[in-house]
Amino acid sequence: MSQLPLSQKISVAVTVNGVQRAADCEYRTTLGDFLRHELGLTGTHYGCEHGVCGACTIHLNDEPVRSCLMFAYQANGKELKTVEGLSSDKELTDLQAAFKKHHALQCGFCTPGFLMTSAKFLIDNPNPTETQVREAISGNICRCTGYKGIVEAILDVAYQRRKLGA
Repeated sequence: MSQLPLSQKISVAVTVNGVQRAADCEYRTTLGDFLRHELGLTGTHYGCEHGVCGACTIHLNDEPVRSCLMFAYQANGKELKTVEGLSSDKELTDLQAAFKKHHALQCGFCTPGFLMTSAKFLIDNPNPTETQVREAISGNICRCTGYKGIVEAILDVAYQRRKLGA
Protein backbone atom coordinates (compact mmCIF):
# COMPACT_ATOMS: atom_id res chain seq x y z
CA MET A 1 0.00 0.00 0.00
CA SER A 2 1.42 3.36 -0.99
CA GLN A 3 1.57 6.15 1.56
CA LEU A 4 0.79 9.79 0.91
CA PRO A 5 3.80 12.10 1.06
CA LEU A 6 2.57 14.10 4.06
CA SER A 7 4.88 17.06 3.66
CA GLN A 8 4.29 17.39 -0.09
CA LYS A 9 1.93 20.16 -1.15
CA ILE A 10 -1.31 19.56 -3.00
CA SER A 11 -3.57 22.12 -4.65
CA VAL A 12 -7.10 22.23 -3.28
CA ALA A 13 -9.88 24.08 -5.11
CA VAL A 14 -13.25 24.55 -3.43
CA THR A 15 -16.23 26.85 -3.68
CA VAL A 16 -16.62 28.54 -0.29
CA ASN A 17 -19.67 30.66 0.41
CA GLY A 18 -20.29 30.90 -3.34
CA VAL A 19 -16.75 31.98 -4.23
CA GLN A 20 -14.23 29.73 -5.94
CA ARG A 21 -11.04 29.52 -3.90
CA ALA A 22 -7.83 27.53 -4.24
CA ALA A 23 -4.66 27.17 -2.24
CA ASP A 24 -1.82 24.73 -1.75
CA CYS A 25 -1.53 22.77 1.47
CA GLU A 26 0.07 19.62 2.81
CA TYR A 27 -1.85 16.37 2.46
CA ARG A 28 -2.26 16.21 6.23
CA THR A 29 -3.89 19.65 6.49
CA THR A 30 -7.38 19.36 7.93
CA LEU A 31 -10.25 21.11 6.22
CA GLY A 32 -10.69 23.39 9.23
CA ASP A 33 -7.03 24.42 9.18
CA PHE A 34 -7.25 24.95 5.41
CA LEU A 35 -10.24 27.28 5.85
CA ARG A 36 -8.63 29.20 8.70
CA HIS A 37 -4.97 29.36 7.67
CA GLU A 38 -4.94 29.08 3.88
CA LEU A 39 -8.20 30.89 3.06
CA GLY A 40 -8.39 33.27 6.04
CA LEU A 41 -11.91 32.22 7.05
CA THR A 42 -11.50 32.25 10.82
CA GLY A 43 -15.17 31.92 11.77
CA THR A 44 -14.81 28.15 11.88
CA HIS A 45 -13.48 27.37 15.35
CA TYR A 46 -11.48 24.41 16.57
CA GLY A 47 -12.29 23.00 19.98
CA CYS A 48 -11.54 19.35 20.59
CA GLU A 49 -10.04 18.43 17.20
CA HIS A 50 -11.70 15.02 17.57
CA GLY A 51 -15.17 15.72 16.11
CA VAL A 52 -16.83 15.74 19.52
CA CYS A 53 -17.54 19.40 20.31
CA GLY A 54 -19.05 20.58 17.01
CA ALA A 55 -17.35 24.00 17.04
CA CYS A 56 -15.81 23.34 13.61
CA THR A 57 -19.08 22.40 11.89
CA ILE A 58 -19.43 23.64 8.32
CA HIS A 59 -21.59 22.56 5.39
CA LEU A 60 -20.05 20.35 2.71
CA ASN A 61 -22.37 20.06 -0.30
CA ASP A 62 -25.19 21.31 1.98
CA GLU A 63 -24.58 18.74 4.73
CA PRO A 64 -23.08 19.55 8.15
CA VAL A 65 -19.62 18.05 8.68
CA ARG A 66 -16.90 18.39 11.27
CA SER A 67 -14.06 20.16 9.47
CA CYS A 68 -11.53 18.80 11.96
CA LEU A 69 -12.24 15.24 10.80
CA MET A 70 -11.57 15.77 7.11
CA PHE A 71 -8.46 16.50 5.16
CA ALA A 72 -8.62 19.54 2.91
CA TYR A 73 -7.88 17.48 -0.20
CA GLN A 74 -11.03 15.41 0.48
CA ALA A 75 -13.09 18.56 -0.14
CA ASN A 76 -11.41 19.30 -3.48
CA GLY A 77 -14.06 20.32 -6.02
CA LYS A 78 -16.81 20.49 -3.41
CA GLU A 79 -19.06 23.32 -2.21
CA LEU A 80 -18.52 24.56 1.32
CA LYS A 81 -20.40 27.00 3.49
CA THR A 82 -18.92 28.47 6.63
CA VAL A 83 -20.47 30.70 9.25
CA GLU A 84 -19.23 33.68 7.22
CA GLY A 85 -21.53 32.55 4.41
CA LEU A 86 -24.76 32.43 6.40
CA SER A 87 -25.47 36.05 5.54
CA SER A 88 -24.80 37.51 2.12
CA ASP A 89 -24.78 41.07 3.43
CA LYS A 90 -23.85 42.89 6.63
CA GLU A 91 -27.21 42.11 8.27
CA LEU A 92 -27.65 39.24 10.71
CA THR A 93 -29.73 36.31 9.50
CA ASP A 94 -32.88 35.54 11.43
CA LEU A 95 -31.02 32.71 13.17
CA GLN A 96 -28.09 34.92 14.16
CA ALA A 97 -30.50 37.62 15.40
CA ALA A 98 -32.41 35.03 17.44
CA PHE A 99 -29.17 33.84 19.07
CA LYS A 100 -28.55 37.46 20.06
CA LYS A 101 -32.14 38.03 21.23
CA HIS A 102 -32.25 34.87 23.36
CA HIS A 103 -28.72 35.27 24.76
CA ALA A 104 -27.76 31.99 23.12
CA LEU A 105 -24.10 32.83 23.31
CA GLN A 106 -21.74 34.00 25.97
CA CYS A 107 -18.11 33.48 25.08
CA GLY A 108 -19.17 32.75 21.47
CA PHE A 109 -16.60 30.05 20.82
CA CYS A 110 -19.18 27.34 20.07
CA THR A 111 -21.58 29.68 18.26
CA PRO A 112 -20.39 29.09 14.66
CA GLY A 113 -20.89 25.35 15.04
CA PHE A 114 -24.32 25.78 16.60
CA LEU A 115 -25.36 28.20 13.86
CA MET A 116 -24.23 25.86 11.07
CA THR A 117 -25.89 22.83 12.70
CA SER A 118 -29.11 24.77 13.36
CA ALA A 119 -29.26 26.33 9.89
CA LYS A 120 -29.38 22.93 8.21
CA PHE A 121 -31.66 21.48 10.89
CA LEU A 122 -34.26 24.22 10.32
CA ILE A 123 -34.23 23.62 6.57
CA ASP A 124 -34.92 19.93 7.13
CA ASN A 125 -37.29 20.46 10.09
CA PRO A 126 -39.31 23.67 9.78
CA ASN A 127 -41.67 22.74 12.65
CA PRO A 128 -39.48 21.11 15.30
CA THR A 129 -40.37 20.25 18.86
CA GLU A 130 -38.09 21.19 21.72
CA THR A 131 -37.03 17.55 21.98
CA GLN A 132 -36.09 17.49 18.29
CA VAL A 133 -34.07 20.70 18.66
CA ARG A 134 -32.21 19.30 21.65
CA GLU A 135 -31.49 16.09 19.73
CA ALA A 136 -30.29 18.05 16.68
CA ILE A 137 -27.79 20.10 18.70
CA SER A 138 -26.70 17.24 20.94
CA GLY A 139 -23.48 16.91 18.96
CA ASN A 140 -22.45 20.47 19.82
CA ILE A 141 -20.95 21.38 23.18
CA CYS A 142 -21.37 24.71 24.93
CA ARG A 143 -19.70 25.26 28.26
CA CYS A 144 -21.31 28.65 29.03
CA THR A 145 -25.01 28.89 28.28
CA GLY A 146 -26.70 25.74 29.51
CA TYR A 147 -28.42 25.39 26.08
CA LYS A 148 -31.70 27.05 27.16
CA GLY A 149 -31.15 30.20 25.07
CA ILE A 150 -29.88 28.18 22.12
CA VAL A 151 -32.98 25.98 22.10
CA GLU A 152 -35.26 29.01 22.51
CA ALA A 153 -33.54 30.80 19.63
CA ILE A 154 -33.95 27.85 17.26
CA LEU A 155 -37.60 27.36 18.22
CA ASP A 156 -38.25 31.09 17.81
CA VAL A 157 -36.79 31.09 14.29
CA ALA A 158 -38.87 28.06 13.34
CA TYR A 159 -41.99 29.78 14.67
CA GLN A 160 -41.25 33.10 12.95
CA ARG A 161 -40.54 31.41 9.62
CA ARG A 162 -43.80 29.46 9.78
CA LYS A 163 -45.66 32.63 10.71
CA LEU A 164 -44.16 34.46 7.72
CA GLY A 165 -44.69 31.48 5.44
CA ALA A 166 -40.97 31.24 4.74
